[in-house]
Amino acid sequence: MDEHVLPDTHPQDPSGEDRGTAADSPPLPADDPWAVPPDHRSGFVAVVGRPNVGKSTLMNAYLGQKIAIVSPKPQTTRTRVRGILTLPHAQIIFVDTPGIHFPKDKLGEFMVEEATGALPDADVILWLVDLTRRPGPEDEHIAHIIRRDRAGRPLIIALNKRDQVTGEQVEAHKRAITRFLQGEEPNAWVEISALTGENLDTLLDLIIQHLPQGPRYFPEEMVTDQQERDLVAEIIREKALHFLEEEVPYSVAVVIDEFKERPNGVVYIHATIAVERPTQKMIILGEKGRMIKKIGQAAREEIEQLLGKKVYLDLWVKVKHKWRKKEEELRRLGYKLPKKRKRKKRRK
Repeated sequence: MDEHVLPDTHPQDPSGEDRGTAADSPPLPADDPWAVPPDHRSGFVAVVGRPNVGKSTLMNAYLGQKIAIVSPKPQTTRTRVRGILTLPHAQIIFVDTPGIHFPKDKLGEFMVEEATGALPDADVILWLVDLTRRPGPEDEHIAHIIRRDRAGRPLIIALNKRDQVTGEQVEAHKRAITRFLQGEEPNAWVEISALTGENLDTLLDLIIQHLPQGPRYFPEEMVTDQQERDLVAEIIREKALHFLEEEVPYSVAVVIDEFKERPNGVVYIHATIAVERPTQKMIILGEKGRMIKKIGQAAREEIEQLLGKKVYLDLWVKVKHKWRKKEEELRRLGYKLPKKRKRKKRRK
């Protein structure tokens, strides 16, 4: 089965209003899908922050569909996920990144490298801060990384979950973040709620204002450059995160071993759920296989919606002892620790 990106089925912005029409710009060649108005803006927006601050929720809200999995459990996002929002006057490529934290194993090191590695290639840095959590060492560390890698790039700080805090708490966060930045001035502050949509239109306008003028990088119907099998693996992991006990999800990885459409039109997917200990395997299987059946059923329903086809999902569980601490096992599971690279200057 050929893999392809998802079509954009929700081209409107989170406010529900069309952000520009053909009448706003000079007529474009009807036979050229890449034609854009002269003042068209485009670029990459690195969305960074602590774990579980709402980065994936924000990107999904802008795209109008779920591209990045979400969970109340920290460190849900493990790799960079690109979501593409195409408007008549701009194309914004959001780069959702893992939460920046102090890693305790090789997987944590990989995740932090994935996050910080997005900054040198970004046109705009969007730092998302959770207003419901007291500013702490992780925020100070993120500020240090931004000071180190910003290199003149526009910095927007979005204070998320504004609907859950007081004005006094907002000001306290601003003072703390300002102190952590040590004189590094952001281009803009904006208070938002990624969940309710509050001020997301304002934030989007700010992002577009700070993007350089340029062409579209992706076809307008694309909303992500992820392959279907990668999306499927993440859906399975998301359902495991949802149903499993607190200590188990962090030890779960999912690998798609086979992904093929059969002659009868059913898509056969063979996936392996990797865990670190035999006791974790027993928890995922559950009594008489009830837990893995629950995970599989929930995942299959969402995968069928994604693919628009019937799916036969074949789940297996394997123990890979302490895989989060072993670079070789991480590579086998798709988490490749990159070689250290030189920091790029911002493109002009």
